Amino acid sequence: MIDLEARELEYFVAVAEELHFGRAAVRLSIAQPALSKAIRRIEARLGVQLLSRSSRHVALTPAGEALLHHGRHALNAVSAAAQAARRAGDAQAHLRLVIKPGGDAHLLSGILAEYAARPDARRVDILFGGATDRADHVRDGRADVALLYAPFDDLTGLASETLFVEGRVALLPRGHRLAARTEVRLADLEHETLARWKGVRWTGVPDDGSGPEIADGAQMVQLIMLGRIIAVLPRSLVEPVHPGLVYVPVTGAAPSRLVVAWSELDRRPLVASFVEAAVAVAAGLGAPRQDAG
Repeated sequence: MIDLEARELEYFVAVAEELHFGRAAVRLSIAQPALSKAIRRIEARLGVQLLSRSSRHVALTPAGEALLHHGRHALNAVSAAAQAARRAGDAQAHLRLVIKPGGDAHLLSGILAEYAARPDARRVDILFGGATDRADHVRDGRADVALLYAPFDDLTGLASETLFVEGRVALLPRGHRLAARTEVRLADLEHETLARWKGVRWTGVPDDGSGPEIADGAQMVQLIMLGRIIAVLPRSLVEPVHPGLVYVPVTGAAPSRLVVAWSELDRRPLVASFVEAAVAVAAGLGAPRQDAG
């Protein structure tokens, strides 16, 4: 038995994200009383309280937090399923790859050449995503495959193959007390203010990032140069280094993996062929498959 319909999930996610019934109703183009009634019906069916309400405040309960997390993924899966069905019937469909600009560890040109040489190759459309949204491009069907960095990107609902494993570096202003070091330990960074990326849990660094929330690399560089934050990133994401900054290898930090990822439900040959090409290129170039320090 299906406890919730997609439309009901859409209603709840809108309220959970807005934390305001009026704004959510406008977003959904429905009347506010109807939306309130729908949320009460969902709570009654599930037997839990999802939202704590007062005349001035709406907040998520622990049950609501859980439903929001899984509900977003469920709605993405429904959207992706519809798009996949449409694309499966299109024999000339292009393959859509989403990447972060510069986030390919210098492997992309070789991967595209290897894939293009395959008899079943399709045209590859390159989409550029932001620092934190590329996995969502795949989950909701906007892209077929992605190059992602684990453990930073959320791989929930995705299958993946590791292409490149590398160490992390601290990105510092040139006048920083640690800038002249040949390497630093995680303990050396305990009292530093670290960049905190919007929507990303930067595991393996003190406090998972304690500084201001940032959304892109330009914001990060500006704040580092002003001495407000430092950042701990995969080595390949800081090359070439900005002239006003330096990077120092971090020992003791868990390695970063560049992966090619796709929906775990996507069994299409065009996706499998691209993944095979990516893995072959990474192996042929001797891309490190363990932490290089």
